[in-house]
Amino acid sequence: MSRLDDFLAVYQKLDADSLDLLGQVYSDHIRFCDPAHEITGLAALTDYFVELYRNVAAISFSFNRRHLLDSEAYVGWTMTVSHPRLAGGRPVAVDGMSYLQFDEQGKVIYHHDYFDLGALLYEQLPLLGSIIKTIKRRFGG
Repeated sequence: MSRLDDFLAVYQKLDADSLDLLGQVYSDHIRFCDPAHEITGLAALTDYFVELYRNVAAISFSFNRRHLLDSEAYVGWTMTVSHPRLAGGRPVAVDGMSYLQFDEQGKVIYHHDYFDLGALLYEQLPLLGSIIKTIKRRFGG
């Protein structure tokens, strides 16, 4: 398996009880970015995942595109998450893309997620969600 295959396999197994797997694919010096966070270090990233899994009812990823070239990878995915405070607890699916950089040991040293934070969070809140959806419709979104 390639380092990208290893990385994706860990994400398929990841849950609140398997966060020790993060150390198999992430460098101790990982820099992780998404629309709401910038995290440095494996310990801080693990803490982030502990909180994430504590607050969600379920989360899963399906990977639909992937490209590995030398020490860089791009992965397209759909994240499905259920959270008691979003969409009445119903699953919410959001498409996204990850850019990864691997170090010489084949571990991820840089991970940047790109996705629509509004589609994941703000549009799922009762009052704010309807306002944002109306605004998007008016702008052709």
